[in-house]
Amino acid sequence: MQEKPSSIGRFLIFFFLGIIALVLVAGFMLFDGIRGLFAPIDTAYQGMSTQVSQLLNPTPTIMPDPTTIVHEVRSLARLETIQYNMEKVITAEQNQGIFGALIGDKLLFVAHGYVIAGVDLSELKADDLWLTGETLHVRLPHAQVFVATLDNEKSYIYDRSLGILTKGNSTLESAARLAAEQEIRKAAEDDGILDQAQTNAEAYISSLLTQLGYPRIVFEDPTAP
Repeated sequence: MQEKPSSIGRFLIFFFLGIIALVLVAGFMLFDGIRGLFAPIDTAYQGMSTQVSQLLNPTPTIMPDPTTIVHEVRSLARLETIQYNMEKVITAEQNQGIFGALIGDKLLFVAHGYVIAGVDLSELKADDLWLTGETLHVRLPHAQVFVATLDNEKSYIYDRSLGILTKGNSTLESAARLAAEQEIRKAAEDDGILDQAQTNAEAYISSLLTQLGYPRIVFEDPTAP
C-alpha cells in the first residue's frame, strides 16, 4: 500500500516548483532585457548597412535646368505613310590585335529602332496639280525618310569584353548606336520603304481627292518637267 506524502514532502515539492518558476521568469526577463539592450545596436547596424549600400550603389539624381532654349520653330506638312520597326545587332571593337587580351574592347549591341517615311506636302507647288478634262493630274514630291532612330528603352548592350589592362573606350557605345541608326535606315531603304511610302501616299491622296469630287486621278512622275 503506497504511502501518502507527508506535509513536509508536499511543501518541498511546491517549494522546488516555485523555485523553477522563478528561475524561468527571471530567465525570460533577462533575455528580454538583453534583447532591449542590443536593439539600438542592431538598429544602428542596419542603418549603417543601408548607408554603405547607398554609397556603393548610389541612385542617380537627375536635375534638368529650368531654362529651355528654343532655337527654331518650323511649320511641317509631312504625310507619314509607312513605318518599319527593326532590330539590328552591331559589333563594335577596338584594339583586337595581338594585344586584345590586354587592351582590347569589344561589345555586342542589340539595337531596336524604327524608320518612318512619307512625302513632304510643303514641297507641293501650284503647278503640280492641273486638270485635263475630268482628269486631275498630281505630281507628288518624292518620298523621303523622316525619322530613323533607336528605341532606347529596348536597345541594350548584350555583352562586352574588356582587356585586363583597360577600362574600355567610353565612346564605343556611342559609335555603336550611331552605326545602328545608319544600318537600320539603310536596311529599310534596301527593303523598298521609299517606294512603299510613295504608293501609300498616292493611295491616300487619291482617296481624298475622289471624295472632293474629282472622278479620275493620275499621278505624274515627280522628276518630269
